[in-house]
Amino acid sequence: MQLQTSWAPPEDEPNELARFRQEWLAELRSRKTVAGTPGTATAQNDPGIDAQDHNSSKAVFQSAVTYTRGLHKINGSSPRADDGASTTYTASVHLATNTLPVTLESALNIYRKAVQKEQSGDLDDALSLYRQAFRMDAHVDSVYYREEALAAIAAVQQDPLHTSTDSDTLVEGLTAKIQTSLIVKPTLRATTQALSILLAGFPANISFEPENEEEPVHLQKVPDELVVMFLRKLDTTSIERFASVSRKARIIALDSGIWRELVGATYNPPQVADVTELTAVLERCLYDYRRVYIEHPRVRIDGVYIATCHYIRPGLSENPWSNMNHLITYHRYLRFFSNGQVLSLLTNEEKSPQEVIPILKPTLRMQGLQVGTWHLTDTTIQLSNLLDGSGRFPLPTDDPHTVHHSPIVESSRYTFVMTLGLVSKPTGRWNKMHIVAYNSVHLESGDVHPVALKHERPYWFSKVRSYSAF
Repeated sequence: MQLQTSWAPPEDEPNELARFRQEWLAELRSRKTVAGTPGTATAQNDPGIDAQDHNSSKAVFQSAVTYTRGLHKINGSSPRADDGASTTYTASVHLATNTLPVTLESALNIYRKAVQKEQSGDLDDALSLYRQAFRMDAHVDSVYYREEALAAIAAVQQDPLHTSTDSDTLVEGLTAKIQTSLIVKPTLRATTQALSILLAGFPANISFEPENEEEPVHLQKVPDELVVMFLRKLDTTSIERFASVSRKARIIALDSGIWRELVGATYNPPQVADVTELTAVLERCLYDYRRVYIEHPRVRIDGVYIATCHYIRPGLSENPWSNMNHLITYHRYLRFFSNGQVLSLLTNEEKSPQEVIPILKPTLRMQGLQVGTWHLTDTTIQLSNLLDGSGRFPLPTDDPHTVHHSPIVESSRYTFVMTLGLVSKPTGRWNKMHIVAYNSVHLESGDVHPVALKHERPYWFSKVRSYSAF
């Protein structure tokens, strides 16, 4: 069976390309003979096969010609049809001998490594290898893509009778691998992406090193498990300070047991509406408890939120040629408790924060004090049932089991509701609050009226050592 071709080879065709074309056509004829068995489509039954083979051979031939011209361009010469002994690299020579020039082969191998590095995410190494490959050969990228194309064509030609079943099996296998790789399992030290990149640069065997090499490191003798137990007794600030001492300290401080306990002790009602909400948060953070503690909103109860406010008040002067203005400073305090109780205090400049913070307790009764309840929803804090705590009216009991369900005090005519927004500056501190709304509620009629606020400033957190963190 002869192939009917409607085109002729170019006049300037090199001998090597002519031989490649003849070998290609002979291979196609032999495959059609094998394919003409019962149960398979033959060239006689399917006249479209000739056209397809003709197009394929023509495409490969044109690719080989373009490839040869490109390589001649790299070498700074032009292909000549009458030069039968030319040593210029062509696609046919490569298929027959599977060889490349030494310099081009080295550049191609480096380029392949660069592609692998880029696919694995090592962009710095990939960029270095790319530069090295292009210094060796300016057109190595074109050679690489044509090598990959020829390899793909050769792979298809070696298995011309593959069925869709093989493709389906391959797809199913890849799908199973992808699904397996997406399964997230809790690990001993789950980290964020930025921290993972930092830890990847740490050596395999690390230890506590002394600042002075002549001095011993006694901490090196302590087992890591015992160090973890020590860290569980500290607060988060102390843990992070210890982690900044050395590389080994950073790795030990990432133990998930430390941060799991902190998350379990912190995120309880009223910090979250329901403990089951933490499941979705953990899945979003890939079970990195440290990341949950840093990124998920929380109201800090180990200190006081203080807003320092100022305004200018006109004064009186005996001298008509001068005006007196007074700078007035007052403070607002918010202290939250884990049982859902909150204290809101407004003081003038007569009492400084150093005097107020030690006495800011549930038993305090003074002018400007309000006692209520709080709960957190995402980054919104709702303070409700704020009652006068000056001592003029009786207040609900401070028992944590009844603070949420205490009846409204009949002697008080008004209660207040405050809505605040929680902000973290920097990330993980959750140290800023700003007033979104402040309303008064008449207990008898239920009328709600906004309270006019002027010269207000946001609340900033101030840690108090004597306050418990849970």
